[in-house]
Amino acid sequence: MTGMTDENETAWLGIDLGTQSVRALAVTAGGTVLGRGSAPLGGRREGVRHEQDPGEWWEAVRTASRAALLTLTGVRIGGVAVCGTSGTVLLTDAEGRPTGPALMYDDGRAADEAARLREKGLAVQDTWALPKALWLVREHGAKGRVTHQPDVVTARLTGGPVPADSSHALKTGYDLQRDAWPDIALDLPEVVRPGTRLGAVCPAAAEATGIPAGTPVVAGMTDGCAAQIAAGALRPGSWNSVLGTTLVLKGAAPEPVRDPTGVVYNHRAPDGTWLPGGASSVGAGALPADADPVAMDERAAAFEPSGAIVYPLVSRGERFPFRAPDATALTLGTPADDADHWAGLLQGVGFAERLCLDYLHHLGAPLDGPLTFTGGAARSPYWNQLRADILGRPARVPEQTEPALGMAALAAHGVTGEPLADVAERMVRIRTTLRPNPERTALFAEPYARLIDELTQRGWLPTPVAAHAHSRLNRENLPERPPT
Repeated sequence: MTGMTDENETAWLGIDLGTQSVRALAVTAGGTVLGRGSAPLGGRREGVRHEQDPGEWWEAVRTASRAALLTLTGVRIGGVAVCGTSGTVLLTDAEGRPTGPALMYDDGRAADEAARLREKGLAVQDTWALPKALWLVREHGAKGRVTHQPDVVTARLTGGPVPADSSHALKTGYDLQRDAWPDIALDLPEVVRPGTRLGAVCPAAAEATGIPAGTPVVAGMTDGCAAQIAAGALRPGSWNSVLGTTLVLKGAAPEPVRDPTGVVYNHRAPDGTWLPGGASSVGAGALPADADPVAMDERAAAFEPSGAIVYPLVSRGERFPFRAPDATALTLGTPADDADHWAGLLQGVGFAERLCLDYLHHLGAPLDGPLTFTGGAARSPYWNQLRADILGRPARVPEQTEPALGMAALAAHGVTGEPLADVAERMVRIRTTLRPNPERTALFAEPYARLIDELTQRGWLPTPVAAHAHSRLNRENLPERPPT
C-alpha cells in the first residue's frame, strides 16, 4: 500500500530491471511504500536467441522513477540501488555506452564457449555471462568492456563508467572467495561488493529521472538476490523462492554450498556470508499469455492432481535442479481440458520447486529456516497454497514481493552502514503465512515420484539425486506412528 508522506521523511529508491518491465519503489525504513512506477520492456526471442536493446533500459528507468517520485513532497531520497537479470551481458565503449544488443539471461547461443570453459575447469553454465561475452567477441569480432545490465543504468545515473558489483559479476566468472577475475582475454571491469557507494546522481540524470542530484548510488545485486532481500531471507537456513517468468531459489548459509556441477552457485552478501541458490528455466512464463489467471486458478482447483504431469520449461534447456542444455518441456498424459492443462502447469512448477529443495538437501545446504514466496506469481493465493501443499512445508508471503524493495533495503544499508539483515527485516512486512494441508501433500506424492523417474530416464536428472528425492519423499509420506 502506498503511504502518506511526512515532512522531512527519508525514502530509499529501489529499481528492478526485469525481463518485461522496469519497476521502481520508494520505501521508508519501516517498509511503507511511498511511491511506485513501472515501464514496459521489449525484447527479441527466436529459438535460443534472446536480446534486448540496452537503450530501452534507460528510457524505462526514466519513466518508472518519475512515476515513483511524482507525488513525493517533503521526502528526502536517501539513496538508490539497481538490480538486473542475472547473466545478462553486453559490451560497452570507454564511456560506458553500449556497442550492441544485450544477450539476456537465458540466451543459449554460447553453448560451445561454455563447453570449452568447462574443459578448462571453470564451472559455468551455457547461459552464463562469461561464455556469452566470449561469443560476442567471436561471433561479431566485437571489442569493448564486458558490462552487466545494471551497470548501464548506474553509469547513466552517475555520469560515467562504474565498477560492477560482485553479485552480477559471479556469472561472468568472478571468484567471490579470491575476489579475482579468471585469466581470460576479455576487458573486464573493476568489481566491488554490493552496497558499495558508486557515486551520486549527476545533474543530467536528475533532470531525466526526477531523482535529486547528489543522491548516493549504491552497487546492487542480481534480481534473485534482490528478491531474497525483499523476503527478509538473510539469516542462515532461510530460503526465498522467487517465481516470475522463471523460478529462482536463494538461501542463506554461513559457508558456501559446494556443488562441483555448478548447478548451485553462491553469491556473497555484503557482510561476507553466503547466499547459495540456483535459477531454473521453469516458471510462470510457461502459462498461456492470453488466459485470465484468476479464472483459470479457480477452474484448476478441480484437478488435483492434474491428468497430466508437466515439467514446464519456459525455454530450451534446464539449469537447476539439474543441468540439461537440451531439455525441453515435457507432458506425461493428456489433460482433460484447458483448466486441467493450467493445473498441470501450476503443479509442474511446484514439483520442480520441490526437486530444487531436494537437490539442495542432497548437497547439505541448511534448510531449517523459514521459506518465503516472492515474485510476480506470489500474487496468486491459489498457486501459493498449492506450492506449500506440494512442498509439504509452511511458507510466508510478504506484502511486497518485488525485487525493487530489496534494492531499497540495500540502498539503505549502503548509505547508513546498518547490517542488511536488520534493515531488511524492518522493511519487510509479511502478509500471509501458509500452512500445508497434509492430505493434499499426499495427493501430489505419486505424480512427483513419476516425474522424478521420467527426468531420470531421459538422462537429465542424475540417478543419485533422484534416489535422494525418492528417499525424502518416502520418509515424509510414511503414516505417523501412534504415540507411545
